[in-house]
Amino acid sequence: MTTTSIGHVWGSTRAERERAFPCDRHLNGASDALFRAVDVEAPPTAVFRWLCQLKVAPYSYDWVDNFGRQSPPTLMPGLDALEVGQRMMTWFELVEFERDGHLTVLLKAPVPDALLGRLAASYVVVPRGETAARLIVKMKVQYPCGPIGWALRRILPWADLVMMRKQLLTLKSLAEARCSPPSS
Repeated sequence: MTTTSIGHVWGSTRAERERAFPCDRHLNGASDALFRAVDVEAPPTAVFRWLCQLKVAPYSYDWVDNFGRQSPPTLMPGLDALEVGQRMMTWFELVEFERDGHLTVLLKAPVPDALLGRLAASYVVVPRGETAARLIVKMKVQYPCGPIGWALRRILPWADLVMMRKQLLTLKSLAEARCSPPSS
């Protein structure tokens, strides 16, 4: 049964939720899938370049998930040199990518899977012409068994919505600001 609460599908369309994502290859038997999506008025290459910045910061609520450090407001040189195995957003590992297409990560938190479960996510850039894109994220979750899994199943979709909504809107804003023509 597919859940369509806003906590599970924010910003995404049915067609987007039905498509295949790279993260599907990295977490078989997931018990949940969360989707988030935004339109970005910037070229797909610019959107992807901002995704590469996730190597150094999460671009969400920095006081919560970046140890109080500000996520860089400008593109940092060299972060687009991606390699499988690199750390992303502190707790994730890059497991697959396609230049200007997607980043796929696995949670590599310092706690056992039995406590936090397993998580894989794909950030996919879908071109909308040369000057716009759709940024879609699918996160697959395998909750742990027992009371912790029961609690996470109810809390994670909503907690992630708060954090990832901020992340996607921040990346959107930064990409659009850097690609919009100067005001006259």
